[in-house]
Amino acid sequence: MDKRRRLAPAERRAELLETGARLFAAKPYEDVLMEEVAERAGVSRALLYRYFPAKRDLFAAIYRQAADRLLAASVFEPGVPVAGQVAAALDAHIDYFAANRNTVLAANRSLAGDVVIQTIIDDELAALRLRLLDAAGLAGRKRDAVSSVLTGWLVFVRTLCVDWLSGAAYSQAELREVCLGALWGALAPFEVPAPPQDSA
Repeated sequence: MDKRRRLAPAERRAELLETGARLFAAKPYEDVLMEEVAERAGVSRALLYRYFPAKRDLFAAIYRQAADRLLAASVFEPGVPVAGQVAAALDAHIDYFAANRNTVLAANRSLAGDVVIQTIIDDELAALRLRLLDAAGLAGRKRDAVSSVLTGWLVFVRTLCVDWLSGAAYSQAELREVCLGALWGALAPFEVPAPPQDSA
């Protein structure tokens, strides 16, 4: 049966992204070939290159989609305790990292100097920081101070997660607790109350 079938451009692009995402999750970046992506998707290489001129372009689109989905899973509702929402957003990110180890390592190591990939990462971190500040209802000097702390914390979490994916000697549960403990410890001087021990 011929796998090639007519799809609207948006549907075809979505299919190529899904196929590419599976391959980048399964293999190191260097081992993923555009020819294999085309074959798995049931399209010609020429058609694949029409949508994504290079492997880096395909990867960037996949990582942008992943960042958008993680942001969609990290919406902070006003009036709801921030601590639980932070823990849930952190869990969503760590779960994604665990399921897509090769993709995350590629973005943070193999393509660490890539301007497009770095912009995707920076944009997501900035959006998360603003959402946290808004959910906490902070203003004025306190907001500025906590904003700086959150910027450092988000970079810390990213670094620690990449180390964990590379084989660091601590569990996913320990990673989570270290990240949350670092956040509430860093915010203590600004009188942002830490959650009860069993609520994070």
